[in-house]
Amino acid sequence: MRPRLRLGQRLTGTIVWVPQPGVTGIGVDLGLPVGGFVDVLHLPRDPARWPATGTITGFVIWRMDERPQIRLMPADPAYRREDFTAWLRRQHHPAADVFDAQKQAERHR
Repeated sequence: MRPRLRLGQRLTGTIVWVPQPGVTGIGVDLGLPVGGFVDVLHLPRDPARWPATGTITGFVIWRMDERPQIRLMPADPAYRREDFTAWLRRQHHPAADVFDAQKQAERHR
């Protein structure tokens, strides 16, 4: 399954758990054998702006490793941290580079 997935790829999923809003991230059912997780660092500071359980929305693959879980970032800017653009520039992570390159390509279309 993972060979078909890549950093920066967009997926649709359903929020299945929000255990401690504002403290930990959220769980996402991607319809795949492994679940997804959005870290609290990717979400707005105000948990009232987080997607609620049952929300179907888009995500971007941020990281995949040996864990049986895909790390995600919200594709919808409404569900991202307020300083997302500045935060992204400070990240030294392959997914940040992929996401930034995709956004630049979209602007030039």
